[in-house]
Amino acid sequence: YGSPRVHADLLAAGWMLSVNTVADSMRRQGLQGRKPKHSKGLTRQDRKAPKFPDLLKRDFTAPGPNVKWCGDITEIPTDEGKLYMATVLDLFSRRLLACPTSEHPDAKLVCDGIKIAAAGRGGRAKIDSVIFHTDRGSTYTASSFTLLCKDKLGIRQSMGRVGSCFDNAAAESFFSTLEHEVLSRHHFTTKAQARTVVLAWCHEFYNTHRRHSSAAMMAPADYEQTAAQVADGKEAA
Repeated sequence: YGSPRVHADLLAAGWMLSVNTVADSMRRQGLQGRKPKHSKGLTRQDRKAPKFPDLLKRDFTAPGPNVKWCGDITEIPTDEGKLYMATVLDLFSRRLLACPTSEHPDAKLVCDGIKIAAAGRGGRAKIDSVIFHTDRGSTYTASSFTLLCKDKLGIRQSMGRVGSCFDNAAAESFFSTLEHEVLSRHHFTTKAQARTVVLAWCHEFYNTHRRHSSAAMMAPADYEQTAAQVADGKEAA
């Protein structure tokens, strides 16, 4: 954490102080937020596959849950070889809806991810017409994935331009966080060890404890709960 998130934690614990005081204290102690590293992407385009328009146009905000999702694939190095993880994030709260892992970065992996996300959000009735934004990688243009989205889940696919990380910046931001908060601090000897550590961080910390600047400095789960309570209050009034 840098000073803004440390400051938010201290306020939640009952402290009365400014963010500048926290920054000054951290500076005196030689403490600073960890800097993210940027890794190479895994995008492999299938030029013969169907094209999907960019429905987001770099607008990574959403008025509520299940309006806009985004996702991507990243690799996790281990001594046994690479492990791959696919993500699905809700852009309203930046909640991680799915993060399956596999030894292969293929269409089955991303299909597993979108199925988990859909089930966790209540199925097609709750997510119908949600936008799912990705890069133009062959995994996301594979027929098994496109048919799953369109015919079974009612998901509208959206894709950024080839070679432009900014067109899927929210997904890239999550991977940067994962890299400098988890991967850079561990050396995994086995894929099983990597799964245990990474998935524990995803499920037990990221969604429920880690403060996000795009979610009013709340954890994604808390942000969604607060928003739901506000909406219920308005309906009651």
